[in-house]
Amino acid sequence: MKSIYKKSELTFSIILIAAYCVLMSVGDGLSARLGVANSVTLPVAAALCLVLVVFIKTNGLFKKYGFCKPVIKSKKTLYYIPLAVLLTVNLWHGISLEANATEVALHIVTMLLVGFLEETIFRGFLFKALLEQGTKSAIIISSVTFGAGHIIRLFNGSGAELFENILQVIYAMAAGFMFVMLFFKTKSLIPCILGHGCFNALSIFQNESALTMGHNIFSCLMLVIISLGYALYLTFAIKDETKQRENFNVKE
Repeated sequence: MKSIYKKSELTFSIILIAAYCVLMSVGDGLSARLGVANSVTLPVAAALCLVLVVFIKTNGLFKKYGFCKPVIKSKKTLYYIPLAVLLTVNLWHGISLEANATEVALHIVTMLLVGFLEETIFRGFLFKALLEQGTKSAIIISSVTFGAGHIIRLFNGSGAELFENILQVIYAMAAGFMFVMLFFKTKSLIPCILGHGCFNALSIFQNESALTMGHNIFSCLMLVIISLGYALYLTFAIKDETKQRENFNVKE
C-alpha cells in the first residue's frame, strides 16, 4: 500500500474507491442472503476502517487528511447549523421503527463507519490527491465522483429503485460539494465524518410507508438547496483562497 501511495496518491485513491465499492457491495449482498441487513456489511466496514486508520497512523497522515480540530471558528461556519438541519431530513415525514433492536444497532454502527470511510476516501485521499492539480477541478471531481458512486445501489442488491436512486445521486453530489468545501475551509474532516455518519444512521427511523414521490422530490430539493447554499457560503466565507490553499497543502 505504501509503495503505491508514494508513487501516486491519485492511483491509490482510485484503488481505495474501487475496493470500497466492491467489498461493501459484497457485504450488502451476503447480508441480504442471510436475511439480516448489515450483518456482513458491518464487519467488512470495520475491517476497512481499521486498515485505513493503521495506514494513516503509520505514515503520520492524520493532520494531512483532516483528523484534527477545525482551524476556523464555529462562528464562521454558522455553528454548523445548516449541517445539523440536514441531519433531520430523514425525519421530516414522520418517524417509524419497523426494525428490531439488533437491526437498529447494526444499521447505526454500520452507517457511522460508512461516514468515516466515505469521507476519508472521497474528501480525504481523493480530494487531496486532486488538489495538487487545481482547486476547482479537485472540488468538482470529488463532488461528482461521490454522487455518481451512489449509482452502485442499483446493482448491489439493496433493492433501490431507479427514480429513488437518481434522486440520491443528485443530492449526494450537492452534499459532496458541501462536505468538500467544509473540509477545504476548516482543514478538518471531523465535522464531515460526524455529519455524514449521523445522516445515514438516522435513515433507520424514516417513515418509508408514508413517503410518496412528491415527498421524495421535496426532500431531494431541500437537500440540494441547503447543501449548495451552505457550500457557497463556505466558499466565500474565507476570501483569501490562495493563502488557504497554500496552508492546506503544507507538507508535514
